[in-house]
Amino acid sequence: MPKLLDLCYGRSGDKGDAVNVGLIARDPAHYEFLREQVTPERVKAHFGPRVDGEVERFELPNLSALNFMLHGALGGGGTVSLKLDAQGKTYAAHLLRMEVDAPEAA
Repeated sequence: MPKLLDLCYGRSGDKGDAVNVGLIARDPAHYEFLREQVTPERVKAHFGPRVDGEVERFELPNLSALNFMLHGALGGGGTVSLKLDAQGKTYAAHLLRMEVDAPEAA
């Protein structure tokens, strides 16, 4: 089964106690597929207990990108967190390993 890594680039970082994760489609033709498949609910389920709060999604169709805010993911934030990744830099790599159905255009 394909993973998001096959379809996207990813980038992440901290915003206080939240993690910002951006996904950019490698091929703009896959943007609609990603928009349908990569929902806030699926992202929250993929991260499981690593994300305590809400997951918000912002759509950037002009960039063929999706941006997610994962609230309550950093144990209080970079300066006070005891988590190994207190700045959320590995969250994009983790999300890129989420399995998705193959897009019809692939």
